[in-house]
Amino acid sequence: MPYLISRIVPTVAVCTVLASVALSAEPPTSDEALQPISNVTHAFDQLSTRVQPKYAWNAASPKEHAAWKERMQPTIVDLLGELPDKAPLAVKWAEEESFDEFTRYKVYVRTSPDYWAPVYYFVPRNVTGKVPAIVCLHGHSGIDPYIRLNEDEKHKKKTDELELDYAIYMAKHGYVTAAIVVRGWNETHGRQDRSVKSPPRSCHEVTMNAFLMGMTPQGIRCWDAMRVIDFLQTRSEVDPERIGVAGLSGGGTLAMYLPILEPRVKLAMIAGAFSDYKSSIYSIDHCICNTLPGVMRYGDMADVVALVAPRPVLLINGIDDPIFPIDGAREGYQKLKQVYGVLDCEDAVDADFFEGGHAWSNNKTLEFLKRSFGSS
Repeated sequence: MPYLISRIVPTVAVCTVLASVALSAEPPTSDEALQPISNVTHAFDQLSTRVQPKYAWNAASPKEHAAWKERMQPTIVDLLGELPDKAPLAVKWAEEESFDEFTRYKVYVRTSPDYWAPVYYFVPRNVTGKVPAIVCLHGHSGIDPYIRLNEDEKHKKKTDELELDYAIYMAKHGYVTAAIVVRGWNETHGRQDRSVKSPPRSCHEVTMNAFLMGMTPQGIRCWDAMRVIDFLQTRSEVDPERIGVAGLSGGGTLAMYLPILEPRVKLAMIAGAFSDYKSSIYSIDHCICNTLPGVMRYGDMADVVALVAPRPVLLINGIDDPIFPIDGAREGYQKLKQVYGVLDCEDAVDADFFEGGHAWSNNKTLEFLKRSFGSS
C-alpha cells in the first residue's frame, strides 16, 4: 500500500500543477469561448493550408526554369529514397505465345541481386528495323486484366470498359511494349494485404519495409522499370532512343516519377493518377504505396511533372474519377502549359480529360505517340 500511495500522490500533484497552468492562461480575445478540436482530419486539413511548397514552380524564362530544376530535381530524387543494389543484367526467357498481330514473351529481368522482375514482352508481327518501346505499368488490379491473362467474362468486361489493355493496344499498332508485373503483385507478392482478397498483393509489406530501409515503393518499382529499360536497349527490334512509359492508377503514379529518375524515358503517359496531392492522396483513402513522404513540403503534382519537361507528357483523366479529382488535374494541366510554354514547347504537353471514371483512354495515345516518336 505505501508503494501505491507514493505512485499516486505525485500524479495528483502534477495534475494540480497542469490544471493551474491551464487556468492561468490568457482568456480568448474574441467573445466566443475557445472550443478544443480533437480530430486528426481537421488538424491535417489545417496543416495543409499553412505549409507552402518550398519549390513550387514559378519561372518566367528558361534560365529561371533551369535554376528551379537544379533545386527541385535532387529533392524529389532524394525523397524517392535509396535504390536497390545493381546486379549485372541477366534475362531468362520463360514463355512464348503467338497471336495474330504480335508475339507475347514472358521474360524475367534481374533488377537487383535478390529480385527478378517478371515482364510480358510484346513484339509486333513483321517488325522491320527498330521501333519505339513503351514500358507499361499496371494498377492495383494486378497484371492479369492489363494483358488479358486468365480472363473470364467478368474480367473481360472490366478490361473492355476501362481500356486496361493498353500494352496490347499499342503492340497491335506497331510498338514494342514491356508490361512489368509491378513489384508486390501477382507472382511477386509476399504477405497479402489485409482486406484484399484478389489479386495477390503486398503493397503494405513493400511500403513498410521500404520505409524502414530508407527506400520508397515508388523508388523500388521505378528501379525495376529502369532495369527493364536496360533489357530493352539490348533488343534489335527496339530503338534505344525512343522509349516511353505508360501507366494507369498506381502505374500512373510510377509513370510520373520514373522519368525523373531515368533520362532514357523520352515521353510519359500518366493516366488516372494526376491531380493535386491535397484533394487526392492527402484527402481520399488510397493505398499507402501512393505516399511519397515529404513531397507536399516541396511541390504539388504539377511541380513534379514539370521536371519531365521538355519531354512530351500526356495526361489521361476521367472527369468522374472519384479518387483523382478532375479539378486538380485541370489546374495542374494549366500550370504545365505554362511550364512548357516558358520552354517554347507548349505542344509537347497534352491532356485527354474524357467522359468516364478511373480508367485508361486511347482517345489521344496514338496521335501523341506519332507526334512525339514518329511512325512506329
